[in-house]
Amino acid sequence: MRSFDAIIIGTGQAGPPLAGRLAAAGKSVAIIERKHVGGTCVNTGCMPTKALVASAYAAHLARRAADFGVMLDGHVQIDMPKVMQRSHQVTLNARGNNEKWLSGMKGCTLIRGHARFEGPTRVRVVEEVLEAPQIFINVGGRAAVPDLPGIDDIDYLTNSSIVMLHRAPEHLVVIGGSYIGLEFAQMYRRFGAEVTVVEKGDRLISREDPEISDAIRGILEKEGVQVRTGAECIRFSRHPQGIAVGLSCSEGAPEVIGSDVLLATGRRPNTDDLGLKAAGVEVDERGYIKVNDDLSTNVPGIYALGDCNGKGAFTHTAYNDFEIVAANLLDGEDRKVSQRLLGYALYIDPPLGRVGRTEAQAAKAGRKILIGTRPMSRVGRAIEKGETQGLMKIIIDAESRQILGAAILGAGGDEAIHGVLDMMNAGATADSLRWALPIHPTVSELWPTVIQSAEPV
Repeated sequence: MRSFDAIIIGTGQAGPPLAGRLAAAGKSVAIIERKHVGGTCVNTGCMPTKALVASAYAAHLARRAADFGVMLDGHVQIDMPKVMQRSHQVTLNARGNNEKWLSGMKGCTLIRGHARFEGPTRVRVVEEVLEAPQIFINVGGRAAVPDLPGIDDIDYLTNSSIVMLHRAPEHLVVIGGSYIGLEFAQMYRRFGAEVTVVEKGDRLISREDPEISDAIRGILEKEGVQVRTGAECIRFSRHPQGIAVGLSCSEGAPEVIGSDVLLATGRRPNTDDLGLKAAGVEVDERGYIKVNDDLSTNVPGIYALGDCNGKGAFTHTAYNDFEIVAANLLDGEDRKVSQRLLGYALYIDPPLGRVGRTEAQAAKAGRKILIGTRPMSRVGRAIEKGETQGLMKIIIDAESRQILGAAILGAGGDEAIHGVLDMMNAGATADSLRWALPIHPTVSELWPTVIQSAEPV
């Protein structure tokens, strides 16, 4: 048995920086990884997918070159092995840098293997038992495989396997019309695949306001992506041409034949093989570790960070989990998960950036609200770039003038949303943002105009 001051299980976005803070504070740290250092973001999530999105955008822009007065000889060709090689190299570089950092960290020991609890202070990794008074769980999540008829009879892709695919499918059928599925749908359409998105609900990304969902659908359909919503009876079977996906939609053909199927129907935590019962750690009905507002579990000394705690499914929320735990344990602060303001992005092109409440959420809370909107076709910077699809939207409390939420689906939306996000974090009113002096020409310069256009609903 080896003893440490702290054990960290998993090397996702929260684990390594926490190891760094603890080690810098003079504590001995063991950080355990069963597979690849870096977690989902580095290996199968943000980094490889956004590298692929960048290649897909380059292909899309090349096809539009004539719109900008740039003439190309011949057709745009996609070298998928090279595209995937570039994406994988981004992952390898990031993974290697993380491994080098952890391996060279004074006071930190990187241990390879699958960790399982043997008690509230003990963890077994292969043949070795480790002990520490503090244990931090950062094991992330994986694609959920829905229990749909015929699912066991076909070969399917998930976000983890599709980022290693060195070809463009002839016809990719994406099951799930939400964030992950839509990114891959547009991406592979731009790589030359026929793409069909199948969504059980009546619209795409149903957590967004309807006009945002409708605009996203329009963007994808304009590029040739087929969208089938209201697919209440999804089923699979083998077919001479690939895979038959049954839909039972109210409109359109009752089934679609695809060469490949991507499952993008949600995530599940990697908590089912950790021996949590041996430590007495409680989980909810979906397997997420129950945590308090400071990310502690019901067992003193054990914390859960990142995707496995159900408090956020993003790299930035996982990193903020680290910041909360480190601030409370090492800096004498009292940070809480409930204090953070969630923002996120959908990386189709143009991207969606969103922060705070939607209009529907604000209305459900009984607020008197003002709504300001502006189409991207009336944003100078978007016109100049030839990217006029989408809209800007802001939700304001009519009485306090506090900004309740905002969304921007359009050129630079993932960056332009931060002006609103920062104002909201600072507790500023809509009038403070209204009187800010933005730079021209930018997308962000239209926020004051959008605020001035806000009207009651």
